[in-house]
Amino acid sequence: MNTNHEEVTQMKQTIRPGATIGLLGGGQLGRMIALAGTNLGYRFVTLEPTLDSPCGQVAEQIQADYSDVQAARELAARADVITYEFENVNAEVASLLEELSYVPQGSQLLYTTQHRLREKRAIEAAGVKVAPYAEIRSEQELQEAVDKLGIPSVLKTVMGGYDGKGQWVIRQASEIPEAYATLSQAGTELVLEQFISFEKEISVIAARSPRGEVITFPPAENMHIDNILHASIVPARISNAVLEEAQQLAGRIAVSMGAVGLLAVELFLTAEGELYVNELAPRPHNSGHYTMEACSTSQFEQHVRAICNLPLSPVKLLTPVVMVNVLGEHLDAVVGHLVEGNWMQDGQDINVIPKVHLYGKEEPSAKRKMGHINLLCDQVEDGLEFIQKTNIWRHQQG
Repeated sequence: MNTNHEEVTQMKQTIRPGATIGLLGGGQLGRMIALAGTNLGYRFVTLEPTLDSPCGQVAEQIQADYSDVQAARELAARADVITYEFENVNAEVASLLEELSYVPQGSQLLYTTQHRLREKRAIEAAGVKVAPYAEIRSEQELQEAVDKLGIPSVLKTVMGGYDGKGQWVIRQASEIPEAYATLSQAGTELVLEQFISFEKEISVIAARSPRGEVITFPPAENMHIDNILHASIVPARISNAVLEEAQQLAGRIAVSMGAVGLLAVELFLTAEGELYVNELAPRPHNSGHYTMEACSTSQFEQHVRAICNLPLSPVKLLTPVVMVNVLGEHLDAVVGHLVEGNWMQDGQDINVIPKVHLYGKEEPSAKRKMGHINLLCDQVEDGLEFIQKTNIWRHQQG
């Protein structure tokens, strides 16, 4: 039975199994949320414009654009609680859904995290460091900011952009006019960030419930190629002190921002051992996919628990793991190995257990995320060796 916002509040915002969870977005994250939540007894409906979407294959689907107000009203009518699977949804629609249904993450978190300047200010308000930055509204301001922050520096659009899109690394002053002219075409404000010379990129997934419980997952060490996440290594090859600090920072930000559900915190680690927050994502995150088999609770189950205000579950790491993304150019080879079972052509022992997750997307294309594999291993070096020796990712070796 659908419940209104006041009734939910009176129930201390606990959504019991058997209720319907509405998903704004029907991609792979929605799919994996639905698969995990179904095990807890929840039903799912997604609002997604793509026919036969990854989530629509495992849940009911309202096929409509995210900005379709009538479709948003239908989603609200059919769902007891609503969550979103990516942050670039229409914040106005999220605000409308707040009025019509129960959206524990709220529209304010979206409003903040889908705008880089607002996000940086919110991180600073939590007492956590970000790279020095400057708001850019003209080519002259960009010139002045580059003079102040130095070269290299990174120019970004404040909204949109993912997997490296919407940004320009300025490596010499002569690039300033072209960089500004190119990115200003997006029609949004711009921000210039000082380039942080980092040794490692890590990320932490924090979960927070309306009742105030906070649990963080073990940090992942991330490898990017062509600005796309290639692999996540857990446990991250960093000191215990940095591991603990990263988890504390992620939890502090989640509390300061009043996050509900998951908050992914991407960080740079410098040679001096300093941590700087790069970006936030108020949802499950690609770098948290390793949790599906390697942790006692997956990020997707934890997200469902959090938004439904169930007790959060322990997230003990059960095994070392390397998560590797399957892009469009890898899909045929991965399917072939999955069907035949011979990951190594010479038949050698691979020392890992590959757990394959394919997203059901049509039309694989280069650089498009089509799935991932969690490589369960005794030590992470075995997982990294598997990636090299299978030769599937030979063009992605950094």
